[in-house]
Amino acid sequence: MEIIERIKTNKLIDNPTDIQKICLNKLQSNPLPNPKSELWRLSNKSKFSNFFEYSANEKNPNFDIPYHSNPKDIIRIVIGLDSQILLKKENYSIQQLNRDKLDKYIKQKISCFDQNEHWSDLLNLCLSSEKNILGLKIKGSKIPPIEIFSHALSNSLKAKTLVIFVEKDCDVKLLQVNLGKENSSLSQSTFFCLEENSSVNHGIVSYGERKSHLLNSLNVIQQKNSEYNLGSLHFKFNYARFEIRIKQSAGNAKTNIKGMQITKNNEQISTYTKINFNGPNGFLDQINKSIANDKSHAIFEGLIIVPKIAQKTDASQLSRNLLLSNFAQIDTKPQLEIIADDVKCKHGATISQLNEEELFYMRTRGITLTEASKLQLSSFFQEIISFIPISKDRWDLLDKLLNEN
Repeated sequence: MEIIERIKTNKLIDNPTDIQKICLNKLQSNPLPNPKSELWRLSNKSKFSNFFEYSANEKNPNFDIPYHSNPKDIIRIVIGLDSQILLKKENYSIQQLNRDKLDKYIKQKISCFDQNEHWSDLLNLCLSSEKNILGLKIKGSKIPPIEIFSHALSNSLKAKTLVIFVEKDCDVKLLQVNLGKENSSLSQSTFFCLEENSSVNHGIVSYGERKSHLLNSLNVIQQKNSEYNLGSLHFKFNYARFEIRIKQSAGNAKTNIKGMQITKNNEQISTYTKINFNGPNGFLDQINKSIANDKSHAIFEGLIIVPKIAQKTDASQLSRNLLLSNFAQIDTKPQLEIIADDVKCKHGATISQLNEEELFYMRTRGITLTEASKLQLSSFFQEIISFIPISKDRWDLLDKLLNEN
């Protein structure tokens, strides 16, 4: 498969911008990710190839948001539809970055990209038109929750890019929702810059429909005394890939990550994380959960890097997994690379099935096998769902997941 030819044949780029030209040039020298790389060796090549089957379709861009009507205390943004954003209140402001500053920042990021590690970002920026690149600067306090939507309609490929600067002493709750309609592909790249003493509670909910595909990457830079909390959920994609790269640029920062991927039928969903500590007194608490059913495949690979400068680092990475079928597959690989000698780091992984003794106990109390299984799954889901900044009265994620499995 030749990515460049697919891009040209499906007319995914029309009148390329400077950023698109730079990314296209890099992709020409590296048209496909290296299959020998740890980051890509398990990726299903056939499903990945299907990501490029669709063309850029700008017709009928509206879509049905899966929530109730927009409440007054929520700020809702749809990438590609909201052309101008400027909110100023007494305690806070949300301002759209001007095009020159946004382009300058993106070009600086591209210049530092490793062409294999950041291949998904290069592809996304190559395909993102100007109207589908959104930059925001958030400052102040008492900011209402923010919801940002990205979507791909049926029989189309969409690429969206989001850049967010969170200024000093700012506290934000932000939910991203990535939606893929039937027979669609969605590419999403997000860049967060957290200044000193800022705090972000970030949720990502990604779900598709039959034969939908997703490439989703997240890049976070944390300054001193910042706190970044991420709760994520990916499900119902034929092929989905979630890449997380977080760098504590000077140490003395906190990161908490709780994520989950759910696969069934013959789906493949994977999560790759890389956490870099570049200073002392960094903190990380990470748990990733996978559930695989039928003939599906779930993947988690995590990497924590602690160089000599990152003394007093406290980092934990845990992978917990449930196999619901004898034909399903789960690959998990948490990793530590430690050079510093004064740290507290740990990692681990478990793969199990539903607890037969608990199921038997509940069935002796008159609970059906289906309901007993749902109770166990509910317990497994709850830790992740409760970490996603979304209110139950607007979208009951637990109920949605239990009805899907």
